[in-house]
Amino acid sequence: MELDGLLLDEEGAFSLGGFQEFTFLPRQQQLSERLRKRLYYGWDTECGLDTLSSPVADIAVELLQKVAPSPIRRLQKKYVAHVSREACISPCSMMLALVYIERLRHRNPDYLQQISSSDLFLISMMVASKYLYDEGEEEEVFNDEWGAAGKVDVQTVNTLEMNFLSAVDWSLYTDPRELFEVLSWLEG
Repeated sequence: MELDGLLLDEEGAFSLGGFQEFTFLPRQQQLSERLRKRLYYGWDTECGLDTLSSPVADIAVELLQKVAPSPIRRLQKKYVAHVSREACISPCSMMLALVYIERLRHRNPDYLQQISSSDLFLISMMVASKYLYDEGEEEEVFNDEWGAAGKVDVQTVNTLEMNFLSAVDWSLYTDPRELFEVLSWLEG
């Protein structure tokens, strides 16, 4: 199936059967709404997306325990719920983090054998949030806040971040098609 014709129009906007058109980053609110609805991320539009839904948390735990099998700091659903609530992980951050993890699975499986699934969850979500939201002015992402959310010190977060970025070869840009491949997988 040809994704270009299905997802992108001539202006580079996405058209997703019945949903509003949006471009990748400038209009990620529409993508967040799709994720909220499709993944049961949160039904109440009045409240913020302050925690992953139970199905999404289950998927995150299962996937991360599988790709980062270390028995040390093994990811638990309670930890996922705590970090997602404290760090206000957005649906778009979750999707982008899953793209990064999939990238690591193919490009750097040795890294995944060395990191705990809890640390991988924390750092992939933080890096994805930084990529999407940290503009350096109003919306900043601070390592000490993520450390507090993940119950680790800031030095550990800094080390995890540097190791993660090195492992993905600083390749953070994601073609929208990669994002939609992960979304299709999750929706299935």
